[in-house]
Amino acid sequence: MEGMTGETPKGLIYGLDARPPLRDTMFAALQHLLAIFVAIITPPLIIAGALELDLETTGFLVSMSLFVSGVATFVQCRRLGPVGCGLLCVQGTSFSFIGPIIAAGMAGGLPAIFGATIAGSVVEMLVSRVLKYMRRIITPLVSGIVVTLIGLSLIKVGITACGGGEAAKAAGTFGSVEYVGLSALVLVLIIFFNRSSNHYLRMSSIVIGLVIGYVVSWAMGMVDFSEIPDYGNLNVPIPFKYGVSFDLSAIVSLGLVYLITAIEAYGDITANSLISGQPVEGEKFMKRASGGILADGFNSMLAGVFNSFPNSIFAQNNGMIQLTGVASRYVGYFIAGMLILLGLFPVVGLVFSLMPEPVLGGATLLMFGTVAAAGIRIIASQDINRKATLVIAISFSFGLSVELVPEILSQLPETVRNIFSSGITTGGVVAILTNALIQIKED
Repeated sequence: MEGMTGETPKGLIYGLDARPPLRDTMFAALQHLLAIFVAIITPPLIIAGALELDLETTGFLVSMSLFVSGVATFVQCRRLGPVGCGLLCVQGTSFSFIGPIIAAGMAGGLPAIFGATIAGSVVEMLVSRVLKYMRRIITPLVSGIVVTLIGLSLIKVGITACGGGEAAKAAGTFGSVEYVGLSALVLVLIIFFNRSSNHYLRMSSIVIGLVIGYVVSWAMGMVDFSEIPDYGNLNVPIPFKYGVSFDLSAIVSLGLVYLITAIEAYGDITANSLISGQPVEGEKFMKRASGGILADGFNSMLAGVFNSFPNSIFAQNNGMIQLTGVASRYVGYFIAGMLILLGLFPVVGLVFSLMPEPVLGGATLLMFGTVAAAGIRIIASQDINRKATLVIAISFSFGLSVELVPEILSQLPETVRNIFSSGITTGGVVAILTNALIQIKED
């Protein structure tokens, strides 16, 4: 077939090293972009809303998330020396870090967030160098527990947005019929389109729900576009624009999530390799996996430098490869270019920054629920014996206790309190320790 090089694995139209015609490349790239766009811009919008940042700052954070995701995707696909997996692997801002990032932002503002993002990324880069040993410590059971805790802790953020956010609380309008009704509309629309038998409607369900919700909120007078023209025509990425500071508790919290993200990235790279017709074991695969995880950490460090948030490999793009039959990493270059261009134009970030929190809340409530469901699915795939039952029970007890009753830590030293104030951190550390220390001889 024209535009192809070498053999193409069964089920694929274009293999890993194929160079599809421009039309096919652009079409595949646009579909990938559609699948990830909302997921990239949502974390900065949630974080900015929780920290009550102004419109200009929020817009810039959204733009930088798009820009850094583009650079990160290029690094993964191209493979620069040992950095990158060389697959059609798309990267973007990660949902997993939202909880610890908001906590860091509440304590030390944006400088503390970016400092923790940079310092914590070293954890993932180190994991990439000792990957085969880390897999024995961070087992699927531990990963499943942490992912579930991430989802459960974020649901609070989602429901707060549904009620109108912190601004609505201050104004005394939190939970009004307008806010809750708008969130419910978005949620119902996403569910409706997600259950469609049409692949494209299903993939676009979140985008469609947000767009309709945005239009309805504009009609209700909740959106004022007059603020947009006040800002420049081009975003210039500026390293450390908001400064940087290093807070130990924030670094520890993010470091733990980086640890789990590394194992998740390993799973995503394995799936991508399998779909792309590449080996999933042996030296070549381990080199590819360790390079991908190293890129995960490197790109997150880059994100911190350029005023963005930790990046991770997006699993949903593996499904897109299967759907389109296009596994060419050259498509990734076009995806990267599109993301960079979108990030350079502030109007893109500003338009989405004006989105009312209830609209975003309706989508994120479902998204966070699916994160928790994914964690439960990982746990359910394991053999739930007596040891696993104890590990799950103790980890959830500690993790959720801290989330539900944070006052339990009030008598501890401030440093310790700050580190373990996140249910994700507490539950994750407990999961690692109990999984390693509890030994039960099964009958």
